[in-house]
Amino acid sequence: MLSAQFEAAGAVFVGSPERRVGEPGDPAVYFRTEFEACPDLLSATLHITALGAVETYLNGSEVGDEVLAPGWTSYRHRLLVRSHDLTATVRTGTNAFGAIVGDGWAVGRLGFEEITRPRIYADRPALLSLIELRYPDRTEYVASGERFRCGQGSVRANSLYDGVTIDATLEPAGWTEPGFDDRTWHDSEPVDWDMATLAEATAEPIRRVEELPPLKIWKSPAGTTVVDFGQNLPGWVRLRLDGPRGTTVSVRHAEVLVDGVPDYTTLRTAEATDRYVLAGDGPEDFEPRFTYHGFRYAEIDGPPGDLQPEDVRAVVVHSDMTRTGWFETSNDLLNRLHENVIWSMRGNFVGIPTDCPQRDERLGWTGDINAFAPTATYLYDVRGVLMSWLGDLALEQKDLGFVPYVVPDVQPGHDTPTALWSDVAVRLPWQLYWEYGDEEILRRCYDSMATFTRSVVPLLDPTGLWNTGFQFGDWLDPSTPMDRPGQSKADRYLVATAFFHQTAREMVRAADVLDRADDLAYFTEAADRVRAGFRAEYVSSSGRITGECATSYALAIRFGLLDEGQLPHAGARLADIVRRDGYRISTGFAGTPHVAHALTATGHPDDAYRLLLQTRAPSFLDPVVRGATTIWERWDAILADGTVNPSGMTSLNHYALGSVANWMHTVIGGVRATSPGYRTMRIAPWPGGGLTHARTAHDTVHGRVSVEWEHEDDAMTVRVTIPCGTTAVVALPEHPDRAEHAVGAGRHAWTYTHTTTPDLLTLDSPVERLAAHDAVLASVSGILRDHLPPHLDVEQLLRRSMTLPLSVLLNELPGVTDHMRRELTAAIECNNTSSERPLLP
Repeated sequence: MLSAQFEAAGAVFVGSPERRVGEPGDPAVYFRTEFEACPDLLSATLHITALGAVETYLNGSEVGDEVLAPGWTSYRHRLLVRSHDLTATVRTGTNAFGAIVGDGWAVGRLGFEEITRPRIYADRPALLSLIELRYPDRTEYVASGERFRCGQGSVRANSLYDGVTIDATLEPAGWTEPGFDDRTWHDSEPVDWDMATLAEATAEPIRRVEELPPLKIWKSPAGTTVVDFGQNLPGWVRLRLDGPRGTTVSVRHAEVLVDGVPDYTTLRTAEATDRYVLAGDGPEDFEPRFTYHGFRYAEIDGPPGDLQPEDVRAVVVHSDMTRTGWFETSNDLLNRLHENVIWSMRGNFVGIPTDCPQRDERLGWTGDINAFAPTATYLYDVRGVLMSWLGDLALEQKDLGFVPYVVPDVQPGHDTPTALWSDVAVRLPWQLYWEYGDEEILRRCYDSMATFTRSVVPLLDPTGLWNTGFQFGDWLDPSTPMDRPGQSKADRYLVATAFFHQTAREMVRAADVLDRADDLAYFTEAADRVRAGFRAEYVSSSGRITGECATSYALAIRFGLLDEGQLPHAGARLADIVRRDGYRISTGFAGTPHVAHALTATGHPDDAYRLLLQTRAPSFLDPVVRGATTIWERWDAILADGTVNPSGMTSLNHYALGSVANWMHTVIGGVRATSPGYRTMRIAPWPGGGLTHARTAHDTVHGRVSVEWEHEDDAMTVRVTIPCGTTAVVALPEHPDRAEHAVGAGRHAWTYTHTTTPDLLTLDSPVERLAAHDAVLASVSGILRDHLPPHLDVEQLLRRSMTLPLSVLLNELPGVTDHMRRELTAAIECNNTSSERPLLP
């Protein structure tokens, strides 16, 4: 065990006697020691962790490339240790080891708004380190303890939310080199911490993974320098500066401009400001540490002279996961939407899966990752990050007696289970098992999965309904009041019961995989009882769902709560609701991942395409048309006048509603696993939405599967690559014989005359052609009403202009802008769908 290894070597956590209780604004603690190494050294290994965030140095060089180590876990139960090979860096003779420990998650403030608080885990920063020096006949240790000295340096105030202050005039020169005079420093002192919490790190480290140059630099009305990096991202700004000693430069981070200047509404109480005091000895680089921000814009105050583009970089920082999924189509807006999903995932995988990277929160909300998991597993290899996080979840659950709403748990008072949030204990392990085909995932998580499911069963009423207690419901449905985001159209207990039925079914499958016969019977009975209760309470004999909203129908269809004969009617009602809403979004966290799938599964893929490609708010593409580069928390995060939604809960970088990308991968791209780990697959791309081509690729545990389809004139070409050790059934889209082919590993291609020739609508189409399509007419009329002067009667205008191309009519109208034309073009082209097709298999 790690604890025994450290204890045997005499290593203890050490802190500074000057800072026994850390306060916000305190400087980071510097530690150093020196040790001797002999010529016959075989290897040298550093094992290190900290209460706080740590950077380590040996003989003047930084050790490793990890940042924000040791990351965030449920420290009371599990504190991660990393190991680094120092063999090439240790010198014969005297060596110097140094470390800086900032507040990090252990000491710094966590939470949001009025309930943020510091020192949730530890009173002050502390270091634990052990260097193993292996020789042919012995092993020597350099252990954190009484030989360590501690002091201060350039890293002053440091906070994950508020930023860091670095005063280069205070950096002790040569402190990580042998021979440094540390007589003014203090002896470190032991810090009490349970060594049994130590655990090997298994997730990928947080690293600098990319750099972005400025897109634009300009002066604000206040005289500050504003930099646009063109992308909302997680990380910080690195500057090259040259100026007089003592000059202070500040960098404040923002997600959005309002009226051309950075707006900080989305930060809430997070200051998100880094400050640098120049040493004044020539060009110097300023790069923050012990913090990170979510931003697209940086407002820089105080730089000596004008900043040049080469002096500024945005450093992208997140868990260094391996990319595994790609997607592209002929529609640029759709491609940008997919890129926004990717960037929101990157912005929220900083050690753990968080809700946002910019404001005073950044917590491991269980509902967000639960909704997003199928998309996450396609885009990146998330086994390291999410299995580590699930380990924390299980430990918190065991300690608290319930699954907290955020993991690690820093939000007291939430002690009742709730659908979509707490049931991540079951649904995420099952998704990981389905993606990677590794039964060990289920074995490691099974106790937590079963414990959660058993905890809900007693809460059901005698008929099987989960109809008591707090529920988030269809969180952030766009119709919810600004101050009551859980007050959605869908009945919250309908949502809870539907989700628990799905959870119980996944427990049945997990018990079956692991041959848990008793549990299989118990969970089968629970799932059957919940299904019967749901149907009796919420479903008519024909398949009509109480409440008549998109989320209720989508969940009933997707979660197997309807009989086969009820599906066509339920699907038709769902399509009617989506059409009634003008193909605009009417769902929140619970419904959004499932509506397009439910439409497609019941024979309405054209409506799913129109829903996806709608540009009028609220919609998936409204933020894209307005320049978003990540997924918003709220559908109306930016209001029509360009200002930030003032609800106090507005993030421009939340991945949950990006869960629609799963439909893009599995329906437009057509890749779907039919057994765990993609050992068998169904490849069934479904063209629509005016797309002329699409391609997707996914690196499975067996290798890469890729699908590409394109149609030109009457010819459809489909190309598929299947990895070794797998098989697939390929359903050729729009094939005159609805052909399907069973194929094995290798590359396969088909070209044939497809069954439909889209009669494409464009901005140059006559108004009468556009008016022949109800959805097109509704979209065009709505956009015209939104943009034209209110005294114009849009319906009468269109009736009088039936023979004119719409583009010609626009030339005759007042106030028509290029943005309006682009919006109309996107709205028209998203309706270029082919005729009705049979249900998807």
